[in-house]
Amino acid sequence: MRLTDLTHDFSKGGAESSSGLHDLALADGGSSARYGTRAMPATTFSSGQSAAIAAPFGGIVLDDRSEAKFNWRPIHLVAKRLIDIFGAAFGLLLLSPLLIAVAAIIKFTSVGPVFFRQERTGLNNKSFQIFKFRSMYTDRCDLSGVAQTVAGDSRITPIGRILRKTNIDELPQLINVLLGDMSLVGPRPHVPGMLAAGVRYEELVVGYERRHAMRPGITGLAQASGLRGPTTEVEPSVMRVVRDIEYIRDFSIWLDIRILFRTVMSEIIRGNGF
Repeated sequence: MRLTDLTHDFSKGGAESSSGLHDLALADGGSSARYGTRAMPATTFSSGQSAAIAAPFGGIVLDDRSEAKFNWRPIHLVAKRLIDIFGAAFGLLLLSPLLIAVAAIIKFTSVGPVFFRQERTGLNNKSFQIFKFRSMYTDRCDLSGVAQTVAGDSRITPIGRILRKTNIDELPQLINVLLGDMSLVGPRPHVPGMLAAGVRYEELVVGYERRHAMRPGITGLAQASGLRGPTTEVEPSVMRVVRDIEYIRDFSIWLDIRILFRTVMSEIIRGNGF
């Protein structure tokens, strides 16, 4: 079976200014997926879940088995932005002693700025500068984001390892939330031209730009589902985008709350970063 692409072009206007998602179509086709010359079995999904398999020319197509239309409730988007503003402001105020201490430690333990800034793709494919605590040596930082971080990466400073392990390096993104570049919850912002399984994400996944239909988040459904780390393998790379599309499709304030709770449990308390 072959799944067709999402029928709505979210890159024009975005979900935050759209009345809803168009119908998602299912078409007949082959029973296996292929990336390049390697065969990869198509993943089986339950009704209502997004699926990902290979397009005839080698890309991955995202779609859904449900033919129902999803009606968006604008009040949830308004509430989301209000929660973002008050949540980010409260977070910065509450965490200010920690943020100041971390900034001082970074400044005194390695040469370079406290913050690491990098171009990321945001809502409606617009670029913005993301803020993070610098966790690498200044002369080894990769502003392009092509050289992804891996376990035991020699570019990371000693304090940087702790910051990344506890995800404290992500806290300055609360500034991005206040500025309106990001949300507390949403698809994680990627660098332009980000690679997945050795190729550009938009070449691997047909409909990849649909994940830019909402503001990117500090955390998201993919991260709360355990999908994080380097995008070197096909399946986890594709599943991240599948989860992003699912989040946009099923968005509600209640979903955001569940994702935030799961993030606190899995990322902060257990410390799965590197």
